[in-house]
Amino acid sequence: METPGKNIVLVGFMGVGKGRTARMLAKQTGKFAVDCDDLIESYAKLKVKKIFATSGESYFRNLEQHVADWLEKNVSDTIISTGGGFFKVNNIRAIGTVVYLHSPFAAILDSINSHPKAKKKIKKRPLLKDLEKAEALFDARLPQYREIADFEIQVNGKKFEDVAMEICKCVEHVNSL
Repeated sequence: METPGKNIVLVGFMGVGKGRTARMLAKQTGKFAVDCDDLIESYAKLKVKKIFATSGESYFRNLEQHVADWLEKNVSDTIISTGGGFFKVNNIRAIGTVVYLHSPFAAILDSINSHPKAKKKIKKRPLLKDLEKAEALFDARLPQYREIADFEIQVNGKKFEDVAMEICKCVEHVNSL
């Protein structure tokens, strides 16, 4: 895949598999993969859950913007997996090609709940504490994800290898235009 200098930014709802897809995409392309939540935790020296608990969501969103600004200025030719709300940063498209990973809400929950480390995965996501609110958030974000994305990939029922290959094909097509 020839996209010199161009980042691929994976967006989508929490638990859809952005991190695992990024790692598989990095393996297939030879690019580096970075995770925005890991960058935030490194910068704040706190876990995301602790940031939400001690400083609240708006502070966390400010940290996301700080990371987005850093990515735009300093990172190229990289696969970037984002948190579920990262797509709202004001410079998302300047960071790279935006790929929305989509799966129905129920399928995301099934995937999280069937994971061997399900309790840890749920605990790590503070916004999943109230499933009704989480589903309302999913519904509200769906058109926003679609609006910001350069393209959308359906991931439900697919292997991460296949999703990564599909992303490669889409990015190659976009870059050949």
